Amino acid sequence: MPRSVARHEGEHLYARPPASPDGRRLSDALLQLRRSEQLQAERAVRASGLSGVDLTALRYLVQGEREGRDLGPKDVIVMLNTSSATVTNVIERLVGRGYVIRVQHPTDRRAHYLKPTPDAIRCVEESYGEHHATLVAVIDDLDDGDARVAAEIVERLVDSLDDLAARDSSA
Repeated sequence: MPRSVARHEGEHLYARPPASPDGRRLSDALLQLRRSEQLQAERAVRASGLSGVDLTALRYLVQGEREGRDLGPKDVIVMLNTSSATVTNVIERLVGRGYVIRVQHPTDRRAHYLKPTPDAIRCVEESYGEHHATLVAVIDDLDDGDARVAAEIVERLVDSLDDLAARDSSA
């Protein structure tokens, strides 16, 4: 019984539902999408063989590498919004598994960058690749008009939720 409650909790709104049947259908679809995304995140963690925080750190480092950014431990602290002790442990585990190497900073001998190895990039791609390829396949199957409308709706939702978050953080 408790698993059933936990499994279905994300299907409920804590506000008045949309007024129209189609609005309720859209709301339900968004809640189901969120649940599916959470399941895919759990799937990625299992596929990687890493903890959730380790995979998140590795994903950030891979993304930084793709963008040509040199990231160090302080950057990982900010990205994970956690303590230096936690990040030190995460980095040690990732280095130990051969997913990250430390590269000496060119001008500061006390500092170093964290570089993902080819194995790290492969791990992240394998952990998320099928999930993302599935999304792209569905999107590519839409005609341009449907894709444009869907994008506009999602962008409006994102903007509204970001505005809500900004109001909370400025209070």
